[in-house]
Formats: sequence, C-alpha cells, structure tokens
Amino acid sequence: MLDSRSLPLRGSRAVLRAMRPDDASAYVSGTTDPTVRRYAHLPEPEYTEASVNDLVQGVIRDGLERGDLAVLTVADPATDAFAGSLVLFGVEQDSVEVGFWVHPDHRGEGVARAAVGLGIEFARRSGLVRLTARTLPENQASQRVLEQAGFIRGETTRGLAPSGQEVALVHYLCDIDA
Repeated sequence: MLDSRSLPLRGSRAVLRAMRPDDASAYVSGTTDPTVRRYAHLPEPEYTEASVNDLVQGVIRDGLERGDLAVLTVADPATDAFAGSLVLFGVEQDSVEVGFWVHPDHRGEGVARAAVGLGIEFARRSGLVRLTARTLPENQASQRVLEQAGFIRGETTRGLAPSGQEVALVHYLCDIDA
C-alpha cells in the first residue's frame, strides 16, 4: 500500500505532494494542452475547476487514505505552484504503476525526471519493490524520462490506457532497492 505519511518529498527540481483544491486551475489548464491530451490518457474527457475540486476532496483524497491510489501534484520547489501530476495506481502486493505529465509552462526544466525519481522514492518508502509504467511507442519524451530514471524497456502490447482507449503500449519496469 502507498503510505502518504512520507509526503511531501522534495528535490531540487520538483516537490511531490498531495493535490490540493488550489491546484485545480493549473491542473485544468494543463489538461487542455494538446500534448497532455494525446499522451496522458486522462480518465475524464474534460476537466473544470469544480470537477477537479470534487476529485481532490473525494476520489483523490480517499485513494490516498486507502493507500491504493495517489494522484499527486508535482510542484515547483521555489513557489509550490502546480507543475504537473504524477499518479501511482494499480497497487499490487509489492508493485505499483506510475504515470505522469508536466504542465506545458514547466517543460524542459527537468521536472518530469525529478518527479519520477520522487515517485520511485515514495514507492520505496511505502515498502514497494517494483514500479511499472506504460507509454505510447511514439512518446519518446516519456520513454527517455523512464529510461533515465532506471526503468527497463519491455515488450509492446495492445492494451487499455487509463482513458479506456485501446492502444499500443510500451511496458517499462523498475526494481527498487530496499
């Protein structure tokens, strides 16, 4: 299970913390970006500040409390402003899947790699030993981030993305040192 007591986690390029209602506006803005729409496979077709606030105060909070879902904010370490999202989901006995996206205003700053590193640390502190990830074959940026973070590329298969869309997915695996 995911242990939220270790949050927030801070690095020089990103902070990983629980999502708050004041993140809603930037979250909504980020989800309208064509690259986020294409690659993030968000579960909802559209977000509003009200819908994000409802998620933060409902599904997101409940999942973090249960320890089976962590929809987290990736924040700027200098301002604590929303810079992206990292999600840990599909918790199994000793593993969890990670997904992430970066707001277009923060791309090119090393935020994604820092966020994935903090996600690995969060999983490790939660007692998990393996992270998995999936991305589209054409999403070269995510593949680079995952490989730089220590993930090993696996096979490409067809499967369901979190959006429910059936797509080709490149699988990645990262074993975490205890």
